[in-house]
Amino acid sequence: MQTALLTTIAMLAFAANSVLARLALSTASIDPLAYTGIRLTAGALVLAAIAGWRARGARGAAPRAWLGGGWAGAFSLALYAVTFSIAYVMVPTGPGALILFASVQIGMLAWAVWRGDRPAPLVWVGMALAFAALVYLVSPGLVAPPLAGAALMAVAGVAWGAYCLVGRGSQSPLADSAGNFVRGAPAGVVLIAVGVLRMAPQLEGVLLALASGAIASGLGYIIWYSALPHLSRSRAALVQLTVPAIAAAGGVVFIGEAVTARLVIATAGITGGVALALLASGRRRA
Repeated sequence: MQTALLTTIAMLAFAANSVLARLALSTASIDPLAYTGIRLTAGALVLAAIAGWRARGARGAAPRAWLGGGWAGAFSLALYAVTFSIAYVMVPTGPGALILFASVQIGMLAWAVWRGDRPAPLVWVGMALAFAALVYLVSPGLVAPPLAGAALMAVAGVAWGAYCLVGRGSQSPLADSAGNFVRGAPAGVVLIAVGVLRMAPQLEGVLLALASGAIASGLGYIIWYSALPHLSRSRAALVQLTVPAIAAAGGVVFIGEAVTARLVIATAGITGGVALALLASGRRRA
């Protein structure tokens, strides 16, 4: 029951990142670079504070053991955050979350194949279905998201997939996340300065960026990492299928975005295809 509750809260937090970004950026209340910088620095402060507090409470903790991670993780995190914010200036909440999610899964599969993994036939069928649905979502039409925004969100997804791959097998997820955010914080300060010079932020945009960094990102990651040890790899991947749907619902409720037939069909194709691939992959490992 506790694992289910933690997982639910984490998925809500991940979806909230999309809703908060769209709320701030669709109304031009803050520059996307400033939004990214505030998100990174706020996340760094929260994660570093909690990681340091936990390290002090652990007997025999080595000096500076509360900060882990590395520059590869920090770069992937920063690239994800920047492209994510710029994309949400152009792309609605639901399609943006769907493109992000699909790009993460497709990118991680491509990396596995590049490294020599040979997926089962059903994995290929599922990922082909997901990719076809993604192409359908962004194909030209009156309700298609702008191609530039979709491309940036795809880059954000690949960057987030790289961040997950870098941190896979981490023995201290909280310390590694804190270290990656702290390494990205100086870039965040620069982004804030550049963004403020480009456009003076409104209070609403600043508060939304702080909420995204400190709560949806910082606390959300901690909650997710608390649930992860109690979830199998396939179940952890499958439960994330709910994030695009939650984000789309948030876009409808809080921003008044429309639910189109194209979005519904693409959501069914992408989530169904990825679910098939994950289930087939998990069955093969078993």
